[in-house]
Amino acid sequence: MGRLIYSMITSLDGYAVAAEGSLGSAAEDPEVHTFVGDAFRDVGTYLYGRRMYETMTYWETADADPDLPPHIAQYARDWQATDKVVYSTTLKEVSSARTRIERTFDPEAVRRLKAESDHDLTVDGPTLAAQAIRAGLVDEYHLFVTTSVVGGGIRFFPDDVRLDLDLVEEHSFTNGLISARYRTR
Repeated sequence: MGRLIYSMITSLDGYAVAAEGSLGSAAEDPEVHTFVGDAFRDVGTYLYGRRMYETMTYWETADADPDLPPHIAQYARDWQATDKVVYSTTLKEVSSARTRIERTFDPEAVRRLKAESDHDLTVDGPTLAAQAIRAGLVDEYHLFVTTSVVGGGIRFFPDDVRLDLDLVEEHSFTNGLISARYRTR
């Protein structure tokens, strides 16, 4: 049975999407990017909303660039090897292999997907993740916390949910970013 993992870069004040600008530097750091690639290499399925999917399709062809650093090319190959489910009412077609569109988020279908999977799954994007959190589907939370306070935006955790979590791993990077992985009790 696969675990459902929700992971994103967040600001120090808890936002996964900033109201204005970026969340600060993080993923472009080679140390951080290598860590993320290693942490999620065994994921078998990504669950995306349309906006996150459109951002991530960069990885479909990124490894064609011969000048990419090896850790970036490896991340692209790992992403290409996974299944992707995109939840969207507006997306007409997908632009990556191993990808399908679902028009609605069905918690029971995700439960079945977890039960039938030999690999972990991730839910990416705070809006889609909020639905999975409210349905009690998320097994682990992996936050990559930047050193920036952004003052507003879309929060990593939905406001209307209480969660009690156990810290299972933490790591700090030389650029000040902190990785914190929590498991649902």
